[in-house]
Amino acid sequence: MADRHDITPDSKVLVISVAAKMAGMHPQTLRQYDRLGLVQPDRTPGGGRRYSVRDVALLREIQRLSQEDGVNLAGIKRIIALENQVSEMRGQLTELVAHLEEARAHLDELEAIAGPFALRRMSRMPGNALLPWPIRQ
Repeated sequence: MADRHDITPDSKVLVISVAAKMAGMHPQTLRQYDRLGLVQPDRTPGGGRRYSVRDVALLREIQRLSQEDGVNLAGIKRIIALENQVSEMRGQLTELVAHLEEARAHLDELEAIAGPFALRRMSRMPGNALLPWPIRQ
């Protein structure tokens, strides 16, 4: 069993009755949302559903989109998928920016080491002609 200090917002530790109460919904609604794929609780060996605090926040957002904005469940499922995709892409972008900064720092380091012995970077002209000096514009 996990130490209580190891529990995160993604820890699937809430039974359906507690998650439903926290979300302000009936447990049957949570079962329906699970069947529709709107929320994915973990399962115990006996088949019981376990929800996380993040799942409860998602359930509240589903309820808000449905009741306040009038979005149907198919639309909500699409919105959730798109938000997950955007979140994943943001993570990838963050990684790529970190790699780019690392590469630039490495290049600066190499240029500093090479000093006066460094070859000038080759600049490309239209037609793929290479010039051994930078183009000034």
